[in-house]
Amino acid sequence: MELKVGLIHEASITVEDSNTAIAYGSGGVRVFATPAMIGLMEKAALELADQYLPEGQTTVGTEVNVKHTAATPVGMKVVARAELIEIDGRRLVFKVDASDEAGPIGSGTHERFIINPEKFLQKVESKKA
Repeated sequence: MELKVGLIHEASITVEDSNTAIAYGSGGVRVFATPAMIGLMEKAALELADQYLPEGQTTVGTEVNVKHTAATPVGMKVVARAELIEIDGRRLVFKVDASDEAGPIGSGTHERFIINPEKFLQKVESKKA
C-alpha cells in the first residue's frame, strides 16, 4: 500500500457540549465549534496519511484554509472527509469537507508535512535553549 493522490478517509464525531463554540471560547453559541470542525478535518487527513507511511513517520499540519458555512447543533453527527490531492516530496495537500446529517457545513484545503517524530521533537525542544 502506498500513499497516492486520490486516497480518501473519513472521521466522525457527535456534537457535544465539549466541542461547542462556547467550550472552545471561539463563540457564544451552543453549536459545533469551527476549531472542532478543523480538528476533525485534520484528523481525517492524519489518519489517511498514517495508514500508508512507514513506521517511524507521521505528519504535522502546516496550513488550513477552510470555510465553516453552516451551524450544527448539539446531538448531531459530523463527518469530515479528506482526499489526498497533491504529493510534493514530504508535503501533502488534502481537499477537506465536513457535513452533518442535514448537509455540508464546511470545506477547503489542508496541508501536512511528513516528519520523523523523534527528529521533529528534538528540533522543537532546542527552542528552549
